[in-house]
Amino acid sequence: MTPDPRPAPGDGVLQAGERLRLPFRLGTTSYIIPDDILPNLDHLAGRVDDVELVLFESDEFSNMPTPDDVDTMARVGREANLSFTVHLPLDTRLGSDDEGDRVASVGKCRRVMERMAPLAPFAWILHLHGDRRGTTPTDDMPRWLRQNARSLEELLSDGVASRRVCVETLDYDFGLLTDLVERFDTSVCLDLGHLLVYGRDIPAHLERWGDRARVYHLHGVRPDGTDHAHLAQFPPDMLRRLATMLAERADRDATVVTLEVFGEDDFERSIETVREVLVPWHM
Repeated sequence: MTPDPRPAPGDGVLQAGERLRLPFRLGTTSYIIPDDILPNLDHLAGRVDDVELVLFESDEFSNMPTPDDVDTMARVGREANLSFTVHLPLDTRLGSDDEGDRVASVGKCRRVMERMAPLAPFAWILHLHGDRRGTTPTDDMPRWLRQNARSLEELLSDGVASRRVCVETLDYDFGLLTDLVERFDTSVCLDLGHLLVYGRDIPAHLERWGDRARVYHLHGVRPDGTDHAHLAQFPPDMLRRLATMLAERADRDATVVTLEVFGEDDFERSIETVREVLVPWHM
């Protein structure tokens, strides 16, 4: 029998706290320690390759960085070789039948994009929310698609590179967005945790959208059905399948895989899972 050349898990090939070398840029969110974004960047520098900046802007709460904060983020990014993905605000209705709501949602996204542009983000993560949750996002698909198309056209009108915009897989059938994604030539954010929690076919989505996916979100699903848990609660065979697919690409810096968890314990357990499941295959 030919000896297996791969190092065994736990061989000590990487030390705890060391940045993992994988066939993609490994990232996580800007909410790992219970503090603001800048302390989180300092905490994560040297541990990951990318940080997903999760931004909120509403009348009740806003964590929009100041211009000085953005300058500091850019400096930290240069010093720590960090790229950034920017998650555009969640409380938007880009496909709304209320034109005022739709226009306000576009404006909210544009303000974030303008403020964060000095970071030259690797990707803008965009949610096209339905009128409701579930497999079918609305009772009026023509209107919903038409309004989302208007919103995408307006978001891209300022010269934003369309392939930097990643439309994320949510709760509904992502195939409903095929025409929009192809017509506006956007990228895709394949959230494998969402696909898992909603019972979607992960291999089929990897096959269909892998060539257009610039960002992947990974998180586990707890026994009670809630997601954004640590990666030990994500199928390891799917994790290996994703890494194997990405390893076949020539440029590891062409893709970001974000551990989309929110807390130190979930982050550390996710890093340990990546170390155990992937490092033996992709050192």
